[in-house]
Amino acid sequence: MMKKKDIKILLVDDEQDILEIVGYNLTQEGYQVITASNGKEAIFKAKKELPQLIIMDVMMPEMDGIEACETIRRMPELQDTIITFLTARSEDYSQVAGFDAGADDYIAKPIKPKVLVSKVKALLRRLKSDDAVSSSTLIVGNIEINREEYKIVNEGKEIVLPRKEFELFYLLATKPGKVFTREEILDKVWGNEVVVGGRTIDVHIRKLREKIGDNFFKTIKGVGYKIEF
Repeated sequence: MMKKKDIKILLVDDEQDILEIVGYNLTQEGYQVITASNGKEAIFKAKKELPQLIIMDVMMPEMDGIEACETIRRMPELQDTIITFLTARSEDYSQVAGFDAGADDYIAKPIKPKVLVSKVKALLRRLKSDDAVSSSTLIVGNIEINREEYKIVNEGKEIVLPRKEFELFYLLATKPGKVFTREEILDKVWGNEVVVGGRTIDVHIRKLREKIGDNFFKTIKGVGYKIEF
């Protein structure tokens, strides 16, 4: 797992006080923090610094966060960078636009430092699990996921899941903290198979909640689901 001091976080906002407050809190946690004040500068700094995480405001002059995110997502060297938006709007559309642009999550303004730090930790946990994804066993939190046998071991208790439930759980677990849109889930779990209704995902999530535990699965209203350990 990467050490905190090796983790670079690019913080992008046109409000200087947000850069200072959030930057201070993340620096106190031991991360390297780089700042930018608009989308154009964010792209330039992201290329130069190759951060592991980008926290970016949506509404900014010169180039907004959505456009910057789309541009960054097209750069091969930043493919694994986690991007989360800061958004003052609680409206669904700016969140949906953010996810469509390739963001992993969003943080609502006004920012509460404690919430921000725990969210950053949750998103960065993924960095250590990436190496494990290639092998047949993925370990997240207290849960061991065995890809070959379609079974999971939760705190010593073995649970065998039907194939689709397993694949849905596996997909969410490969990137804890990332919000998967319903379209993405349908595409990756059900692919081009028979057309399944939107409720299918909800039913599978409900069954997973019953079998594994309610607290892992978070519903993002109007968007999709994510898992947190």
